[in-house]
Amino acid sequence: QVQLVESGGGLVQPGGSLRLSCAASRSIFSSNGMGWYRQAPGKQRELVAAINSGGSTNYADSVKGRFTISRDNANNTMYLQMNNLQTEDTAVYYCKGSWSLYAYWGQGTQVTVSS
Repeated sequence: QVQLVESGGGLVQPGGSLRLSCAASRSIFSSNGMGWYRQAPGKQRELVAAINSGGSTNYADSVKGRFTISRDNANNTMYLQMNNLQTEDTAVYYCKGSWSLYAYWGQGTQVTVSS
């Protein structure tokens, strides 16, 4: 069993920044891959950013150039740095990680971008 706990969400004005954290109870170095997803009201959950075991990253077109995914293996923590936030970024953000054949999800953290 793996627990993932997100933190760092909140209310921010357009153009502002937030950094989300995802703390894992298992070594993220041994994970098959990790990523951030988000879900806005009335919309499907979508992939925002992902990082694989080799450190390669990919991003949704809508956040490319504004968001950066990273990890701290020593602290078993993954981050999502979000810059130049826009109102359309408002959503619940979820941490996801895969170990062996199983995927695990965090509880989500709310990000609200509003003027």
